[in-house]
Amino acid sequence: MDLGIAGRKALVNGGSAGMGRGAALALAREGAEVFISARGAERLEATCAAIAAETGARVHPIIADHASDEGRAAILAACPDPDIFVATCAPPPFTGDFREVSREAFERAVSTALLSPIDYIKAVSGPMVARRWGRIVNISTGAAKYPAAMRVLSGPPRAALANYCHAISKELAKHNVTINSVLPGMHNTPGIEDVLGPRAEANGRTYDEEVAAFIKAVRLPAGRFGDAEDLGALVAMFCSAQASYMTGQSLVVDGGIGTSTF
Repeated sequence: MDLGIAGRKALVNGGSAGMGRGAALALAREGAEVFISARGAERLEATCAAIAAETGARVHPIIADHASDEGRAAILAACPDPDIFVATCAPPPFTGDFREVSREAFERAVSTALLSPIDYIKAVSGPMVARRWGRIVNISTGAAKYPAAMRVLSGPPRAALANYCHAISKELAKHNVTINSVLPGMHNTPGIEDVLGPRAEANGRTYDEEVAAFIKAVRLPAGRFGDAEDLGALVAMFCSAQASYMTGQSLVVDGGIGTSTF
């Protein structure tokens, strides 16, 4: 299916690995010109080269911390007027006793997962409105809809982001600019490996054994973690020409663990 975005310019923050990489790959496969930002130069440049080689698309690395003021300025200087903007970030650590989570940790989480995306949305939405075409997608977390004590650094700021995006979607819709979110559950990504790897070592297990134990403990209906490239394809769907009538929505992609009907 042709998503109608060939030749469009896409900016993917945090796209050197995991679900951000999956989104960048899916957009490149559809013929978009892709700009990918990340902090680590080596992995970012390797990712851009690999996506370009596979798809034939133009893929540009932007080495910058997208959550910092300096990084945001550099990223928007390199790609000031994208047709498509995809925001994601590395997941914060799981938490233990909520009383032991520091104010500083919360402030970092809010800055990265709420305030930073808002700053980009404000910057890129103006040109989108002017040309009457734009797609904004946040790769968020299922914890925004289904709160969990171990995800208190992840769910609350992204729930606030979903609220913000739904509110402004009503202002953008008349200009053919949509804004939506994907709320993933557990997916195979380097970020999750960073979270579960130390737990596996502490429990005397292999990483695969730790994943299996986690799946059993939370009773994940799919019986496995999700695939980052599959998630990226759903992001591309939100960015498509055909998705012009879908806005202000949050799509849960969690292997069936959620318990709500809507």
